[in-house]
Amino acid sequence: MRAGSFSLDINVGLRFPRTSGDIYLVTFCKSGQTAGLEADLCDYGLSSWMDRPPPHNLSQADRTTEIGQLISSYLGREKNLEDHTIHLLFSANRWEHVPMMKEKLHQGITVVVDRYAFSGVAFTSAKGNFCLDWCKQPDVGLPKPDLILFLQLSPEEAAERGNFGHERYETSSFQEKVLQSFYCLMEDKTLNWKTVNASKSIEDLHREIKSIAQKTMQEVQNKPLGELWK
Repeated sequence: MRAGSFSLDINVGLRFPRTSGDIYLVTFCKSGQTAGLEADLCDYGLSSWMDRPPPHNLSQADRTTEIGQLISSYLGREKNLEDHTIHLLFSANRWEHVPMMKEKLHQGITVVVDRYAFSGVAFTSAKGNFCLDWCKQPDVGLPKPDLILFLQLSPEEAAERGNFGHERYETSSFQEKVLQSFYCLMEDKTLNWKTVNASKSIEDLHREIKSIAQKTMQEVQNKPLGELWK
């Protein structure tokens, strides 16, 4: 049983501590709302801890670890890695965070993760020759988000955002394939997916997310932390 946190994964996902929560945020194509959401949750009275990757990341990754540095070199086109290899490295990087995430949740701290396993599955499966089931396997057992917020922005709108195209995978054609993979993942009714239009004003977007988060927090009180895809 968790002390009280909520989890949110923005692509998007939330995980609340049991007396608060854990949030996984998975944003599609630079919708850029994570920091504001974290501030909103703090204003609501939640203690929060954000696993904050550097700006313009396409997948949730802590680039300060040895694995993360290798991922960063790959995304920056400094190093080439075989597709199976980079997929497993992204998953390993997520597993590196699990002890800290669980510790924060048990402390009653809300965990905000910008992108999560769903991003890894969507991006790899979009390459072709990869089925969703294979892509999901390395992440089976990760902390399950209480809420997954999918902040949707069309690839065309995303391309207009700053710095689009600087990293690997940042092409409109590939992003469209990623979007289709997300739609497949969202068919899983065991996960609490909510789609939010990220093209609206920042104020309206934050207001909608805050409302969804508050409702979810009430619903998940006293529920144990689940395991993803199990």
